Amino acid sequence: MKNSIVSYLVKRFLRFDKDQPFIFLSALLAFLGITLGVTVLLVAMALMNGFDKEFKDKLTVMNYPLTILPKFYGAVNENLLIDLESKFKNLKFSPYIQSSIMTRSGSKLEGGYLFGVNFKDEARVNKVLSKAIKKHKFHKFDVIIGKSLKDEFDLAYDDRLMFIFTKVDASGLSMTPKVKRFKVKSFFDSGLTAYDKAYSYTSLRSLQTILHIPYNQYDGIHIFSNNPRKDIGKIKEFLPITTTVKGWWEDNVNFFAALEMEKSSLFIVLMLIILIASINIISSLLMTVMNRRGEIALLLSLGATSIEIKKVFLYLGIVIGIGGILAGTILGLSGIWVLGTFDIVSLPKDVYPTTTLPLDLSLQDFFLIIGGAFVIVVASSYYPAKKASEVDILTVLRNE
Repeated sequence: MKNSIVSYLVKRFLRFDKDQPFIFLSALLAFLGITLGVTVLLVAMALMNGFDKEFKDKLTVMNYPLTILPKFYGAVNENLLIDLESKFKNLKFSPYIQSSIMTRSGSKLEGGYLFGVNFKDEARVNKVLSKAIKKHKFHKFDVIIGKSLKDEFDLAYDDRLMFIFTKVDASGLSMTPKVKRFKVKSFFDSGLTAYDKAYSYTSLRSLQTILHIPYNQYDGIHIFSNNPRKDIGKIKEFLPITTTVKGWWEDNVNFFAALEMEKSSLFIVLMLIILIASINIISSLLMTVMNRRGEIALLLSLGATSIEIKKVFLYLGIVIGIGGILAGTILGLSGIWVLGTFDIVSLPKDVYPTTTLPLDLSLQDFFLIIGGAFVIVVASSYYPAKKASEVDILTVLRNE
């Protein structure tokens, strides 16, 4: 019976009152404010996550999930590679040798790195390079270069490209740099000019021959893992003390920390929209309390408890708030679907792989937004509900 009184009063107080239209208008503004706040938060967080993912994909497109490096010279060798492949059968490994070089074509020069790799192994760990490796047969001193370097030097298949190595040879009383011409066999396109100009790939044997490195010695081992943050711990335990393993995220800690701080700041700022909307809930409920003081006093005198009166106004604010949260959720998810499906906001094709906005709303962010909005609504409803339950019956009825 008591619950039916509470629900009846909540429904009654939600109706439009011709004598006090501003109370209903204030409640409507609170509803619309919360709806707008939740909608904007959902779309904004989806956009932030989407662009963060795009930035990470672009930034790490030529990086490897994990890389084993030596602490001392000659620590990464064939024996270690064999042990790793037998121990971690779920991972893919690609040994490499790296050298700083200058590429020259005519009078043009570009600095960068030349990697000596086993093309078959490299194709399994590098999705960008795998496209350039397919349908090509590589021989000694063949090279794969980036699209940007190809365009700058105006190169074609089977053209010759000169590589000047930073490692020098003693020749009489002078030091002469190592120079070797490679045949351009294929091109890769990472989507980033910096990588495409700086990185070139040849066979392990080619670079070992030029640099006089033993066939069983490497500068490092690239590893592909679907869960690198988990696998890095297992690999560290297995590696000898002469080697170490590094994750792709360790080279860009500050950048990713800045992205995370930006996302957190945006969440807090946009949550203020809901906080401002909750002020309308407080003002609407307080006006309702002031306008219904006589009815509240009469209900208390007829046997209604202060707890029931508090519940009425608490539920009244929660109904307005939850209504706004539900409406905002529907509008927000609809907006995310529309923006992600239709080409409403066009993106440059040379920067992003898609022309539609990158949107990625995680479940954690979704529940954080909904939970935060609900907490604000409940907190905003509590004070007016408490004031309603503290109405002085004798004073109000005497004045009435």
